Amino acid sequence: MTDTAETGAATAPSPFNRLLATAGFVQFADQIALTALPITAVLALGAGPGLVGALVAAQTAAWLLVSLPAGVVVDRMPKRLVLRIALTISLIAATSATAAALWNSVVLLAIAAFLAAAGTVTFVLVQIGLIPKLVTPGTLPRANARIELARASASAAAPFIVGQLATHVSPLAGYPLAAFLALAALACAMTIRIDDDAAPAVAKPPVLQAIAEGARFVLAEPLLRAIGLCAVFWNFAFVALLAVFIPFALTRLGTDAAGAGLAQGINGLGMILAAAVAPAIFARVEPRAVLLFGPVSSALGAIMMVLAPSFGGIVLAALAFGIIGFGPMLWLVMQTSVRQIVTPPALMGRVTATIQVAIYGVRPIGALAGGLVGQYAGLDAAIVMVAAAFATSALVSLASPLARLKEMPAPA
Repeated sequence: MTDTAETGAATAPSPFNRLLATAGFVQFADQIALTALPITAVLALGAGPGLVGALVAAQTAAWLLVSLPAGVVVDRMPKRLVLRIALTISLIAATSATAAALWNSVVLLAIAAFLAAAGTVTFVLVQIGLIPKLVTPGTLPRANARIELARASASAAAPFIVGQLATHVSPLAGYPLAAFLALAALACAMTIRIDDDAAPAVAKPPVLQAIAEGARFVLAEPLLRAIGLCAVFWNFAFVALLAVFIPFALTRLGTDAAGAGLAQGINGLGMILAAAVAPAIFARVEPRAVLLFGPVSSALGAIMMVLAPSFGGIVLAALAFGIIGFGPMLWLVMQTSVRQIVTPPALMGRVTATIQVAIYGVRPIGALAGGLVGQYAGLDAAIVMVAAAFATSALVSLASPLARLKEMPAPA
């Protein structure tokens, strides 16, 4: 194992740096495609809100439908091979989405959006399993922080890039850019050279049994169980907040759509800042401090959001979004590192997929809950519900082994 997060060969990028470059291209391609989908549907295909919602649902469904079987594939096949297959699927999908827009085919666009997301889902599963092979356990947090910095940067930049392209070039320009970025990701992945390991040549259980093994390990491992439960409550709260924030800002904070969008965008800046400073913070504090700070800071941000109509208005709401971006990003990097350490390599794909499905499965519930509470009990009540869910996430962490983790656990 080579510590390529700290150092790299002077003459060529290290395997980790090649993976980092690949991840950067993948995340930018994914975020560009995610942003381009509704713009392409509305401006090129004349879609209404219902059709746009169906297309976005097709895109996000991949995280639910593909994660678990992809986790089995990642654990059973050489990771380099799965990596290249996943990125090839993403490239074909982005190219097909461009053709769908040109041919005015909603069905082809939906299929392409699903496949592009499926490629990203599979890549993320492989990426999380590869990083421990390329860096030492002590540098996992730093390596994961660099990966997350690329993702946060893509999330912040994609809406601006796609908006500019749609305004000044063409409503169809987003997907060709996504295809180019997917091609760049595949080219980078082809240069990654590692000592890959296929699963041992032993009898493999059926797919459903293999999936169940990953889920049982998550439930049996106290740290993973706490991470998963904390993430479920956090994602429920965050998506509920996104579902109600725009009407909340327009009616209760006295701002316009531009102001509300700017406030929400501060979340991305908080994520970028956290990913950038994470290595310095991790070198000075215990893991438990980070694992508690993430959910507790989110609860604090939600309380600020509750108080915003009376004190501070949109400025306080923007600051709250920044805090909700900063603390949880630090938590994400640290908990990913903990997961990579305590999970046996043979289970890494399935364990990651199990947690991923739990997180993305609760997101639609959060969105529906936010909308229903906002509709029938009022927007203030919806924000209070968000704060309660964030507080529950913090209480889960406080009551779990995460609060007692003074140093990184021993490798599995």
